[in-house]
Amino acid sequence: MLYLSRKMIFSSAHSYRKQEWTEEKNKATFGLCSNLNGHGHDYTLEVMVRGEIDPSSGIVVNITDVDQIMKAFVNEELAGKFLNKEVPYFIDHIPTTENIVSYIWMMLDKQFTDCELYKIRLRENDFLYSEKEKDLMVRLTRKYHFSTAHRLHSKQLSDEENEALFGKCNNPYGHGHNYYLEVTVSGEVDPVTGMITDLGQLDKTVEETILQKFDHKHLNLDTEEFKDLNPTSENVAIVIWDLLEGKISNLYKVGLYETDKNYFEYYGADKEQF
Repeated sequence: MLYLSRKMIFSSAHSYRKQEWTEEKNKATFGLCSNLNGHGHDYTLEVMVRGEIDPSSGIVVNITDVDQIMKAFVNEELAGKFLNKEVPYFIDHIPTTENIVSYIWMMLDKQFTDCELYKIRLRENDFLYSEKEKDLMVRLTRKYHFSTAHRLHSKQLSDEENEALFGKCNNPYGHGHNYYLEVTVSGEVDPVTGMITDLGQLDKTVEETILQKFDHKHLNLDTEEFKDLNPTSENVAIVIWDLLEGKISNLYKVGLYETDKNYFEYYGADKEQF
Protein backbone atom coordinates (compact mmCIF):
# COMPACT_ATOMS: atom_id res chain seq x y z
CA MET A 1 0.00 0.00 0.00
CA LEU A 2 1.36 3.41 -0.99
CA TYR A 3 0.32 6.78 0.40
CA LEU A 4 0.48 10.09 -1.44
CA SER A 5 -0.76 13.57 -0.64
CA ARG A 6 -1.59 16.84 -2.32
CA LYS A 7 -1.73 20.31 -0.77
CA MET A 8 -3.61 23.45 -1.64
CA ILE A 9 -4.21 26.81 0.04
CA PHE A 10 -7.51 28.65 0.25
CA SER A 11 -8.82 31.65 2.17
CA SER A 12 -12.11 31.81 4.09
CA ALA A 13 -13.78 33.87 6.78
CA HIS A 14 -15.91 32.62 9.65
CA SER A 15 -17.24 33.32 13.12
CA TYR A 16 -17.79 31.06 16.11
CA ARG A 17 -21.22 31.92 17.46
CA LYS A 18 -24.45 30.40 18.67
CA GLN A 19 -27.24 32.82 17.80
CA GLU A 20 -29.40 31.65 20.70
CA TRP A 21 -26.63 32.44 23.21
CA THR A 22 -25.99 35.78 24.84
CA GLU A 23 -23.03 37.88 23.79
CA GLU A 24 -21.38 37.13 27.12
CA LYS A 25 -21.73 33.36 26.71
CA ASN A 26 -20.39 33.47 23.15
CA LYS A 27 -17.35 35.46 24.27
CA ALA A 28 -16.77 33.19 27.26
CA THR A 29 -16.91 30.05 25.07
CA PHE A 30 -15.24 31.19 21.85
CA GLY A 31 -13.17 34.22 22.85
CA LEU A 32 -12.02 36.44 19.97
CA CYS A 33 -13.45 33.96 17.46
CA SER A 34 -16.95 35.04 18.52
CA ASN A 35 -16.61 38.40 16.74
CA LEU A 36 -19.93 38.91 14.93
CA ASN A 37 -18.24 40.30 11.83
CA GLY A 38 -15.93 37.32 11.56
CA HIS A 39 -12.24 36.77 11.00
CA GLY A 40 -10.32 34.81 8.39
CA HIS A 41 -7.48 32.44 7.64
CA ASP A 42 -5.31 31.21 4.83
CA TYR A 43 -5.95 27.50 5.26
CA THR A 44 -3.58 24.81 4.04
CA LEU A 45 -5.42 21.64 3.08
CA GLU A 46 -3.57 18.35 2.68
CA VAL A 47 -5.43 15.38 1.26
CA MET A 48 -3.76 11.96 1.54
CA VAL A 49 -4.92 8.96 -0.47
CA ARG A 50 -3.64 5.42 -0.60
CA GLY A 51 -3.74 2.45 -2.90
CA GLU A 52 -1.82 -0.27 -4.67
CA ILE A 53 0.66 0.65 -7.36
CA ASP A 54 -0.30 -0.09 -10.96
CA PRO A 55 2.59 -2.19 -12.36
CA SER A 56 2.00 -0.92 -15.88
CA SER A 57 2.13 2.79 -15.04
CA GLY A 58 4.21 2.76 -11.86
CA ILE A 59 1.67 5.02 -10.07
CA VAL A 60 -1.24 4.58 -7.69
CA VAL A 61 -3.30 7.39 -9.17
CA ASN A 62 -2.65 10.37 -11.39
CA ILE A 63 -1.94 13.09 -8.84
CA THR A 64 -3.52 15.66 -11.15
CA ASP A 65 -6.83 13.80 -10.77
CA VAL A 66 -6.55 14.17 -6.98
CA ASP A 67 -5.72 17.83 -7.49
CA GLN A 68 -8.72 18.42 -9.72
CA ILE A 69 -11.14 16.80 -7.27
CA MET A 70 -9.78 18.89 -4.39
CA LYS A 71 -9.83 22.16 -6.33
CA ALA A 72 -13.29 21.63 -7.75
CA PHE A 73 -14.74 21.11 -4.28
CA VAL A 74 -12.75 23.75 -2.40
CA ASN A 75 -13.16 26.49 -5.01
CA GLU A 76 -16.90 25.88 -5.19
CA GLU A 77 -17.63 25.39 -1.49
CA LEU A 78 -14.98 27.10 0.65
CA ALA A 79 -12.54 29.44 -1.07
CA GLY A 80 -13.30 33.13 -0.69
CA LYS A 81 -16.43 32.45 1.35
CA PHE A 82 -17.79 33.61 4.70
CA LEU A 83 -18.53 30.06 5.79
CA ASN A 84 -21.37 30.73 8.25
CA LYS A 85 -23.29 32.79 5.72
CA GLU A 86 -22.54 31.10 2.40
CA VAL A 87 -22.15 27.38 3.07
CA PRO A 88 -25.40 25.68 4.19
CA TYR A 89 -23.58 23.09 6.31
CA PHE A 90 -22.07 25.82 8.50
CA ILE A 91 -25.36 27.51 9.21
CA ASP A 92 -26.03 24.68 11.68
CA HIS A 93 -22.40 23.64 12.36
CA ILE A 94 -19.94 26.17 13.77
CA PRO A 95 -17.02 26.32 11.29
CA THR A 96 -14.30 25.34 13.74
CA THR A 97 -11.23 23.68 12.27
CA GLU A 98 -12.58 20.36 13.54
CA ASN A 99 -15.92 20.82 11.80
CA ILE A 100 -14.37 22.07 8.58
CA VAL A 101 -12.06 19.06 8.31
CA SER A 102 -15.03 16.76 9.03
CA TYR A 103 -17.07 18.48 6.31
CA ILE A 104 -14.24 18.17 3.79
CA TRP A 105 -13.95 14.47 4.59
CA MET A 106 -17.68 13.95 4.17
CA MET A 107 -17.68 15.71 0.80
CA LEU A 108 -14.51 14.11 -0.64
CA ASP A 109 -14.98 10.56 0.61
CA LYS A 110 -15.93 8.18 -2.23
CA GLN A 111 -14.93 10.70 -4.91
CA PHE A 112 -11.65 8.93 -5.64
CA THR A 113 -12.12 5.95 -7.96
CA ASP A 114 -8.58 4.61 -8.30
CA CYS A 115 -7.52 5.08 -4.68
CA GLU A 116 -8.92 5.46 -1.17
CA LEU A 117 -9.14 8.65 0.88
CA TYR A 118 -6.91 8.04 3.90
CA LYS A 119 -6.37 11.28 5.81
CA ILE A 120 -7.24 14.96 5.65
CA ARG A 121 -5.20 17.60 7.46
CA LEU A 122 -6.37 21.21 7.64
CA ARG A 123 -3.90 23.77 8.93
CA GLU A 124 -5.52 26.97 10.19
CA ASN A 125 -2.17 28.61 10.94
CA ASP A 126 1.36 27.63 11.93
CA PHE A 127 0.20 26.78 15.45
CA LEU A 128 -3.09 24.94 14.93
CA TYR A 129 -4.27 22.14 12.67
CA SER A 130 -6.87 19.37 12.63
CA GLU A 131 -6.84 15.88 11.09
CA LYS A 132 -9.50 13.35 10.15
CA GLU A 133 -9.37 9.72 9.10
CA LYS A 134 -12.14 7.14 8.66
CA ASP A 135 -13.48 6.88 12.19
CA LEU A 136 -15.58 9.42 14.06
CA MET A 137 -12.59 10.81 15.90
CA VAL A 138 -10.99 14.09 14.90
CA ARG A 139 -7.54 15.16 16.05
CA LEU A 140 -6.53 18.72 16.91
CA THR A 141 -2.92 19.78 17.27
CA ARG A 142 -1.72 22.93 19.00
CA LYS A 143 1.92 24.06 18.71
CA TYR A 144 3.87 25.85 21.45
CA HIS A 145 7.39 27.25 21.80
CA PHE A 146 9.94 27.25 24.60
CA SER A 147 13.66 27.97 24.82
CA THR A 148 15.82 25.69 26.93
CA ALA A 149 19.43 24.78 27.61
CA HIS A 150 20.67 21.28 28.41
CA ARG A 151 23.70 19.06 28.48
CA LEU A 152 23.54 15.54 27.10
CA HIS A 153 25.38 13.47 29.68
CA SER A 154 24.51 10.07 31.09
CA LYS A 155 25.67 9.15 34.57
CA GLN A 156 25.68 5.54 33.43
CA LEU A 157 28.51 6.20 30.97
CA SER A 158 32.09 7.30 31.49
CA ASP A 159 33.20 10.81 30.57
CA GLU A 160 34.98 9.38 27.55
CA GLU A 161 31.87 7.45 26.45
CA ASN A 162 29.67 10.51 26.88
CA GLU A 163 32.00 12.68 24.81
CA ALA A 164 32.24 10.05 22.09
CA LEU A 165 28.47 9.56 21.94
CA PHE A 166 27.20 13.14 22.32
CA GLY A 167 30.09 15.22 20.94
CA LYS A 168 29.51 18.96 21.25
CA CYS A 169 26.19 18.30 22.98
CA ASN A 170 28.24 17.01 25.95
CA ASN A 171 29.69 20.48 26.53
CA PRO A 172 29.93 20.84 30.35
CA TYR A 173 28.29 24.27 30.17
CA GLY A 174 25.41 23.05 28.05
CA HIS A 175 23.85 24.35 24.86
CA GLY A 176 20.32 25.34 23.88
CA HIS A 177 17.42 25.00 21.46
CA ASN A 178 14.22 26.70 20.41
CA TYR A 179 11.90 23.78 21.00
CA TYR A 180 8.50 23.58 19.34
CA LEU A 181 6.03 21.35 21.13
CA GLU A 182 2.94 19.90 19.43
CA VAL A 183 0.17 18.65 21.70
CA THR A 184 -2.46 16.55 19.93
CA VAL A 185 -5.86 15.68 21.37
CA SER A 186 -8.44 13.34 19.88
CA GLY A 187 -12.20 13.02 20.21
CA GLU A 188 -15.64 13.36 18.68
CA VAL A 189 -16.72 16.86 17.73
CA ASP A 190 -19.14 18.41 20.21
CA PRO A 191 -22.36 19.04 18.24
CA VAL A 192 -22.97 22.32 20.09
CA THR A 193 -19.55 24.02 20.11
CA GLY A 194 -17.96 22.28 17.13
CA MET A 195 -14.85 21.59 19.19
CA ILE A 196 -13.20 18.52 20.67
CA THR A 197 -11.49 20.45 23.45
CA ASP A 198 -11.59 23.82 25.14
CA LEU A 199 -8.63 25.45 23.40
CA GLY A 200 -8.26 28.10 26.07
CA GLN A 201 -8.08 25.45 28.79
CA LEU A 202 -5.60 23.43 26.73
CA ASP A 203 -3.37 26.48 26.37
CA LYS A 204 -3.61 27.17 30.10
CA THR A 205 -2.72 23.57 30.98
CA VAL A 206 0.32 23.48 28.70
CA GLU A 207 1.44 26.92 29.87
CA GLU A 208 1.25 26.03 33.57
CA THR A 209 2.46 22.42 33.30
CA ILE A 210 5.18 22.61 30.65
CA LEU A 211 6.15 26.10 29.54
CA GLN A 212 6.48 27.65 32.99
CA LYS A 213 8.50 24.64 34.10
CA PHE A 214 10.96 24.44 31.18
CA ASP A 215 11.02 27.76 29.30
CA HIS A 216 14.27 29.70 29.73
CA LYS A 217 15.64 27.02 32.04
CA HIS A 218 18.66 24.71 32.07
CA LEU A 219 17.05 21.29 32.19
CA ASN A 220 19.91 19.57 34.02
CA LEU A 221 20.32 22.30 36.63
CA ASP A 222 16.91 23.94 37.04
CA THR A 223 14.38 21.10 36.90
CA GLU A 224 13.64 18.14 39.12
CA GLU A 225 12.68 15.97 36.15
CA PHE A 226 16.16 15.94 34.64
CA LYS A 227 18.44 16.03 37.67
CA ASP A 228 19.05 12.30 37.24
CA LEU A 229 17.66 11.82 33.72
CA ASN A 230 19.64 12.62 30.59
CA PRO A 231 17.62 15.39 28.83
CA THR A 232 17.72 13.95 25.33
CA SER A 233 14.77 15.03 23.22
CA GLU A 234 13.49 11.46 23.46
CA ASN A 235 13.37 11.78 27.25
CA VAL A 236 11.98 15.32 27.09
CA ALA A 237 9.07 14.10 24.93
CA ILE A 238 8.29 11.26 27.36
CA VAL A 239 8.48 13.56 30.40
CA ILE A 240 6.13 16.06 28.74
CA TRP A 241 3.66 13.25 28.01
CA ASP A 242 3.83 12.03 31.62
CA LEU A 243 3.22 15.56 32.94
CA LEU A 244 0.25 16.19 30.64
CA GLU A 245 -1.40 12.76 30.59
CA GLY A 246 -3.25 13.16 33.88
CA LYS A 247 -4.39 16.70 33.05
CA ILE A 248 -5.59 16.27 29.44
CA SER A 249 -8.09 13.44 29.29
CA ASN A 250 -8.09 13.08 25.48
CA LEU A 251 -4.34 13.44 24.94
CA TYR A 252 -3.32 11.56 21.78
CA LYS A 253 0.37 12.34 21.30
CA VAL A 254 3.11 14.88 21.86
CA GLY A 255 5.53 15.91 19.16
CA LEU A 256 8.79 17.75 19.85
CA TYR A 257 10.92 19.67 17.35
CA GLU A 258 14.43 20.06 18.72
CA THR A 259 15.50 21.68 15.44
CA ASP A 260 14.01 21.86 11.96
CA LYS A 261 15.83 18.58 11.25
CA ASN A 262 15.17 16.69 14.48
CA TYR A 263 11.62 15.70 15.41
CA PHE A 264 10.38 13.26 18.06
CA GLU A 265 6.89 12.07 18.96
CA TYR A 266 5.45 9.95 21.72
CA TYR A 267 2.02 8.34 22.11
CA GLY A 268 2.37 6.99 25.62
CA ALA A 269 3.52 3.61 26.80
CA ASP A 270 0.15 1.92 26.18
CA LYS A 271 -0.22 2.91 22.52
CA GLU A 272 1.38 1.43 19.46
CA GLN A 273 1.54 3.23 16.14
CA PHE A 274 2.09 1.58 12.79
